[in-house]
Amino acid sequence: MTSPPPRARVAAYVIRRHPSPALLVFDQPAFPEAGTQVPAGGVAPGEDPERAVLREVAEETGLRGARVVRRIAVDGRPHPETGQPRLTTCLLLDGPPDGPAEWEHRVRGDGGMRFVCRFAPLPLAYPLADAQDAHLRRVDPRWAAPGEVAGRPDGVRPLS
Repeated sequence: MTSPPPRARVAAYVIRRHPSPALLVFDQPAFPEAGTQVPAGGVAPGEDPERAVLREVAEETGLRGARVVRRIAVDGRPHPETGQPRLTTCLLLDGPPDGPAEWEHRVRGDGGMRFVCRFAPLPLAYPLADAQDAHLRRVDPRWAAPGEVAGRPDGVRPLS
């Protein structure tokens, strides 16, 4: 029996550079066990990762005006809870230079899920859920994940 193909996903590393470097993250108060995360989600059939990542950022945080800079890595680690295969393209985005440092966003539909969003100073003081911070060092080595050791997570391949 063959395993299902991996689910195509994207993860957004939205960086605001002023007044100092910061990463867009969020928490879901209704699901504290989910931990602090970057915007991420599925890629629809026929949708390219760059379009998908902008959609996910807007859906989960309400942030508009981010600009895709480049792809950072492709992460092939399975889902941490279900073990289902997934292939996540991690992308670097420039965040808009203005706007709030913290805000709340409610998703229309889906029962009005609430996201508490913020730009967290880099380097981060704490790890992100599902090792989502593992690729920050690919953007700037000074932003390596808290407590990160040499090497990379299994299933991760850098992009040239």
